[in-house]
Amino acid sequence: MNHLRGKFIVFDGGEGCGKSTQAKMLQAKLESSGLHVVLVRDPGTTRVGELIRAILLNPDHDEMGMRCEMLLYMSARAQMMVETILPALAQGKVVICDRFVSSTLSYQLGGDGLTADDIRKVAEIALKNRWPDLTVILDMPVEKSIARVKRAKDRIEQRPVEYHEQVRKNYLAQAKADPKRYRVVQADRDVDAVHGDILRAVTEA
Repeated sequence: MNHLRGKFIVFDGGEGCGKSTQAKMLQAKLESSGLHVVLVRDPGTTRVGELIRAILLNPDHDEMGMRCEMLLYMSARAQMMVETILPALAQGKVVICDRFVSSTLSYQLGGDGLTADDIRKVAEIALKNRWPDLTVILDMPVEKSIARVKRAKDRIEQRPVEYHEQVRKNYLAQAKADPKRYRVVQADRDVDAVHGDILRAVTEA
């Protein structure tokens, strides 16, 4: 696993697909192999990022435009990159991130006319052009993923099923367009089976 030192790995996918669970399982596995791992969540992790997260997910903010939404996500990432991710990578640590720009390229794409090129241009500024080395998309049917969300749904989760169906298509399209840096793992299975596929993907990264 030594080749993973200084690598940036993202877990992404629809609601309730098991990102947080699988990220923690990978963290434990890598740490047991002697690697230093930093686990972060997007948006969030930093003080500023958590404040932005609260604004983004609050159902009371239903007047928020899609461009504003996209820019807030990127602002939280910009802070997390400078404060947490880039220093950790420079120290040879593995960074595992729960969601990242791949989410914006799925959830905000097309809203208010936003194109993938628009999103990537803003992301390049926010990330200082340090993109993830590997993005693992945990894929499952929308009805199954939504059914897994047991708590009160946040502002994004409350959107209609048709929206989430398009989000899933956007994730799969990203992976198809960039097979070197993306892996799709079927998430509607036993957690250990999913973890096994993720380990294989990470080992090959």
